[in-house]
Amino acid sequence: MALSRLGPLLLVLAYGVAFGAAAFGRTLPAFDDHPGQFYRLHHVVARGWAPWTWNPDWWAGYPEMQFYPPGFFYLGALVARGSFGLIDVAVTYQSLLWLTWLAPAVTTFLALARLLGSGWLALPGAFIALTLSAGLTSGVEGGVHVGMLPARLAWGLLPVVLMAAAPWAEDRRLPWLTVPLLAVVALTHPAHVPAAGALVVLAAWSGPGSRLHRLGAAVGGLVLAAALTAFWALPLLARLSYTRALAWGRLAPLETLTAHPLLLGLLVLAAVATRRGRSPSDTIVARFPWVMIAVVAADAALVEPLGLLWLPADRVADGAWLATVLAAGLAGGRLLERLSARTGAPVAALALAATAVAIALSLPGGTLTLWPRASQWPSYAAVERGMRLGALWAALRGAPPGRVLFVRSGVPLAYGGEWWRPHTHVTALTPLRAGRAIVHGTFTHPSPVAALVYRGEAGPGAITTLAERLDGHRLFGRPLDGLDAATFDFFAERLGIAAVVALDEDAGSLRFLDDNPALARRPPLGPFLVYERRAPTTLPIRMAPDRWTITLSGQPGEWVSTRVTYYPLWRAERGGAPLATRRGSIGDLEARLDAGVGPVELVYAAGAPEAAGVLVSALGFIAWSVGWGLRRRGD
Repeated sequence: MALSRLGPLLLVLAYGVAFGAAAFGRTLPAFDDHPGQFYRLHHVVARGWAPWTWNPDWWAGYPEMQFYPPGFFYLGALVARGSFGLIDVAVTYQSLLWLTWLAPAVTTFLALARLLGSGWLALPGAFIALTLSAGLTSGVEGGVHVGMLPARLAWGLLPVVLMAAAPWAEDRRLPWLTVPLLAVVALTHPAHVPAAGALVVLAAWSGPGSRLHRLGAAVGGLVLAAALTAFWALPLLARLSYTRALAWGRLAPLETLTAHPLLLGLLVLAAVATRRGRSPSDTIVARFPWVMIAVVAADAALVEPLGLLWLPADRVADGAWLATVLAAGLAGGRLLERLSARTGAPVAALALAATAVAIALSLPGGTLTLWPRASQWPSYAAVERGMRLGALWAALRGAPPGRVLFVRSGVPLAYGGEWWRPHTHVTALTPLRAGRAIVHGTFTHPSPVAALVYRGEAGPGAITTLAERLDGHRLFGRPLDGLDAATFDFFAERLGIAAVVALDEDAGSLRFLDDNPALARRPPLGPFLVYERRAPTTLPIRMAPDRWTITLSGQPGEWVSTRVTYYPLWRAERGGAPLATRRGSIGDLEARLDAGVGPVELVYAAGAPEAAGVLVSALGFIAWSVGWGLRRRGD
């Protein structure tokens, strides 16, 4: 790309680097979900790539990456492992944070610069893509500040899909790079698959030749991309009943437009883009927002009412808004181009003026996050000092064997009673910092045991309330000040709880702890109140990557909890003889004891869906590679 086009990109990047340096710099962030995302990266680096790999550290165990898109963490594992240990997990996470923060600006700039033929004309759209918040999960607030980095990274890949697929509108063959790009988007965050798929379909519809034939090719490309993701997606679909949908968002388009004048202006410009296009690529971009609006409306009106909440409309809407930014950037760039030709004003000056107008329109609703306040972007080091986390970790290391239950999902960073006040889920790092498995202490999670903690039962049904809304109010589905010691002891016994950590804010609502003779209270540690169970508890001990052992007591024929979350990949044995297993009343794995003696072995191994998924992905990769090779030879 010519220097004249790179200059505006460097300007946007300079702003982005200044913002990033002020917000998080070279530190490990601790705000909101960042500690948990960091833990997930550590899980993949330490335990391996298989999505169904068991995570024993949260929620009595869970196949963490099977039910959360693994692409972001695979990228981090490539960096950490590819450096042969020279780059540790913390530095890797910080690098991914920088990449994710800047990616939407870079990709949007490159896409618009290609369409408009000018880097300056692409500048306003790139700046908006960089700084857009407006309640988007993938925006600055949700995708960077809160820590939903996978959503933002996949969002930033959508312009790359556009650049890969758009040439198809002028050719008869689907660009072969589009297929793995679709797979990467799906693995990074499936909420953006509808937008990526819409781009491929639009490219098919806009090109020469038979539309029926081209749409068939588009469907074939989408199927091949799905095959590439089958190692993750096929077991995900097969095991869907062992997770809980997170459906706590709400789509409110009228409220969004009323609160954000800039978004309304972008929609107007996107409508202008439909009136005139210079190329098939222009046509794709101009139609993109309206196709996505139809997709979001169908999701909200038809799919969600059926109870299919795995791709909530408020998440899919992020793709619609980026499509709007691209179409508005295209229309706005064309208008600036004509204005420059008529008035003789420099394109650079007009582009900077248009960016200033966008900033002015964003101010009433805070649509763009223009600059970070250092106090709102706390680092892990600062939080560790302020909360005396070192003392808490030391106390938990010395607690009796067993899991640690946190009464809250996180820790507030400011005084007040609002659920949305600044907070951190830093206690999600307890397994790394104290070597103790935990229940709760993390963000809203799709585990059945998390559903047990949130609503009092682990059965089917979406989790519709944010964990932060329950903090200080409810635990195990009961009001915190109404939970009795006997009920708590039942859950604590089944989950293998050895210690409980509460906050001093909740001191008046902890009768189930304070009046419980089974617990002993330790001296306060900063804002933390620590209770330890007097009776010992037993958890499975890991003997090998796929094998645990636990001593269980009971009569032959009795069903006994193994204190592990139930999942169909588990089997139980004693002395080489299999034991029957079942799902317990709280979502735990129960084994039926035999007349044998000695510990029970729990074996965790991939099943048929996992093996089939790997096979389908391998065949998909071979098919894609052969097709790519034949195409190159033909060219």
